[in-house]
Amino acid sequence: MTEPKLIAQAIAEGMRERFPSEVKEIREFRGQVSVIIKKERLKDIMEYLHDTPELCFSYLRDICGVDYLGRKEPRFEVVYQLYSISHRHMIRIRAEVPEDDPVIDSVVGIWDGANWHERECYDMFGIQFKGHPDLRRILMPEDWEGYPLRKDYPLSSNLGAKEWQGYKDILDLSEKNKAYEL
Repeated sequence: MTEPKLIAQAIAEGMRERFPSEVKEIREFRGQVSVIIKKERLKDIMEYLHDTPELCFSYLRDICGVDYLGRKEPRFEVVYQLYSISHRHMIRIRAEVPEDDPVIDSVVGIWDGANWHERECYDMFGIQFKGHPDLRRILMPEDWEGYPLRKDYPLSSNLGAKEWQGYKDILDLSEKNKAYEL
């Protein structure tokens, strides 16, 4: 049986041959291979990984955002964890997204399961997914301002009367419920 890392490395090298100007770097860390790509041809790369019979990445395990504020540019990455059920191999694709244009193509047309993952990434990081069928908040209320997983998001505030009403309601309810504590 071939070691998973070697399979992923071979897939990454095949990606570099097919998309030489889009693959920026191939990294291996603790047996997992990541391919860092430019965002411009994300859909082409993902369709290749999904539709090529020898690769057949039929399962999108996860999509998440990463904020590298102050550590590297571009500031954001969208990370895709792909798995081939039929071939039992996996790979990680990391697409770089700049802070001044936090927009990347949606992959919902390739994997239906990307829908909620992309919405969560939008909700938490403010990264927009072009072509998404219903890009709106999924965890935070629609009237929430800001993106809670960004490194520059305030950890506390002193907004007084401007504080979000839902938060004030929870604090009031908590105070009322203290009467029932032992």
